[in-house]
Amino acid sequence: MANITVRNLPDETHRALRMRAARNGRSTEAEIRAILEDSVRPKERLKIGSALAAFRQKHGLDINIARDQQPARIADFQ
Repeated sequence: MANITVRNLPDETHRALRMRAARNGRSTEAEIRAILEDSVRPKERLKIGSALAAFRQKHGLDINIARDQQPARIADFQ
């Protein structure tokens, strides 16, 4: 896992983080991790597969793609 050092954090920001962490029953470090995780990887982010399935259903598209069920062959370069 990576480590990050935040320098020159204002005292009032640090105090607010500690208070927020206490309200959420977490350490300040765990609260900062949660804030970062929520901001860069939001739960409502677009998932392309789900978006495509919703588009297909909304527009009544019937897309059937038959997959080759045969196992992959080893490449022969001779």
